[in-house]
Amino acid sequence: MKTLIALFALVLGATLLSNAAAQDVTIAGSSTVFPVSLGMAEEFAIDTGLDVAVSSTGTGGGFTLFCNGESDINNASRPMRESEMEECAANGITAIEVPVAFDALTVAVNPDNDWATCMTVEQLQMLWEPDSAVSTWADIDSNWPAEEINLFGPATTSGTFDYFTEEIIGEGGASRTDYFPSEEDDILAENVSNDINGLVYLGFAYYINDTDRLSSIGIDNGDGCVTPSVEHIEDGTYVPLSRPLFIYVSDVALAENDAVGQFVEFYLDEGNRDIIADTGYALLDDANYASSLEAISQ
Repeated sequence: MKTLIALFALVLGATLLSNAAAQDVTIAGSSTVFPVSLGMAEEFAIDTGLDVAVSSTGTGGGFTLFCNGESDINNASRPMRESEMEECAANGITAIEVPVAFDALTVAVNPDNDWATCMTVEQLQMLWEPDSAVSTWADIDSNWPAEEINLFGPATTSGTFDYFTEEIIGEGGASRTDYFPSEEDDILAENVSNDINGLVYLGFAYYINDTDRLSSIGIDNGDGCVTPSVEHIEDGTYVPLSRPLFIYVSDVALAENDAVGQFVEFYLDEGNRDIIADTGYALLDDANYASSLEAISQ
């Protein structure tokens, strides 16, 4: 059943993108960036009358579509890989990197869980590493219940999966496999909200807009426990799980479709940054947005 649900989410994302072929601009990729791009698309449609189709396929799955010329923009919760750049180049596409926000990748539990309020990076590694021997809370901390932990997290095509495994395990893609995977963060949040022994990692926007059904775990990287927040992203204390978020723009789409350039300019406009802030993510410095505007204008 778990595999079927995850598969349904991936098929749904692909179907949405296929149905969006007639739209003025098409976007695929990261579920973490999805709420920002969706908010921008809705406001852009109101402002211009142009339609932007946004689908959640995961960063990696999105880059496959993007490099095949099947989408104009890719949402990404990690930097583009060299292999993906090469795949795009083989199809005559160059990706223009546009940083849009900072995320605090969040580890969260059920609100009734009153014991797992803080975990060290080492404990997270012990929990999520391949062939982990951890099965109960007590295996992490002897003062915690000897109840089985039910793990939830992003699918392997997700940039969040890539980033978490790189920072916590020390190797991208290295993870235990006995967990419930999904590209749909809402599905993950819903499962944990109904399971006192559930634990998930996901983008900050999905936590901060769901605090009635999720509780965040503070992360201790050696300097004490720090909770995920915009303040702790901006002051550099939420490490190692603070990360930049991106959109990647196809140079071909930019040259051939005026609506793409209009949308990216709208995305980066100072007057629309409250859309980013409303999701819960931290804004970049003005200079970063100005630099991206210059890059897409060339």
